[in-house]
Amino acid sequence: MSYILISNDDGIHGEGLTPLVEAVSQVSDVKVVVPLENCSGASNKLTLDRPLSPKTLKNGYIAVTGTPTDCVYLSCQGMFDEEPAFVVSGINEGANLGDDVLYSGTVAAALEGRFLSKSAIAISLVGKTHYQTAAYVARYLLEHWGEFSLPQPCVLNVNVPDLPLEEIAGFKVTRLGRRRRAGKIEPHLNPRGSYGYWIAHAGEGVADEGTDFHAVQNNFVSLTPISIDMTHEAYLGKMDVLNTNLNHGLTEINKPK
Repeated sequence: MSYILISNDDGIHGEGLTPLVEAVSQVSDVKVVVPLENCSGASNKLTLDRPLSPKTLKNGYIAVTGTPTDCVYLSCQGMFDEEPAFVVSGINEGANLGDDVLYSGTVAAALEGRFLSKSAIAISLVGKTHYQTAAYVARYLLEHWGEFSLPQPCVLNVNVPDLPLEEIAGFKVTRLGRRRRAGKIEPHLNPRGSYGYWIAHAGEGVADEGTDFHAVQNNFVSLTPISIDMTHEAYLGKMDVLNTNLNHGLTEINKPK
């Protein structure tokens, strides 16, 4: 492969960035393109109201005044002479389990790679201590990627328990779980007397067997293949009656008076 693109949503100062770069560099050449600032919760946002300014730092990393999605888009669409062969996003500080994938900038960077025909891994540490464990997992997955028989391109969402490597129970292929409803917003009064609100913590995860929540709760690395198509297939057949009724109603409206 030509090189692996590394991005994240924790930004240039994200604690998981350097461990990931060091691990992936043992497998392939890398380029690092990340947001200048923390973009957690940015989801798939593209910056369309201003130009983006990349800045190359002394260590060779490139910091962009934009989102994780911006970083991958620039890297695959002409900022370099050669496109990456693969995208790795992370290591995120904190889990991206279940519903989190809808909000996560880490997952969004991987998805943007998929939109641009690159397979990708989004890797998150379920905590903020054992980044070396997550880095090892990323390298291991890349070394064995060809053995997974996954359709290409694809996105794999990876969540690593915050444990020393020797305490990891293994890998489990999982489905996305779900979180319970989040808490209420938190009112905040600033020193100048103006009110604002903090978004509450995410709701508690439901650790049903077979889910990503269940896997990490039992010290397994969770591997969840992510689908781009969000169509609720089970509802399509049930909506046939609605489709018929809507068209009948439209026909009645358009009848000559």
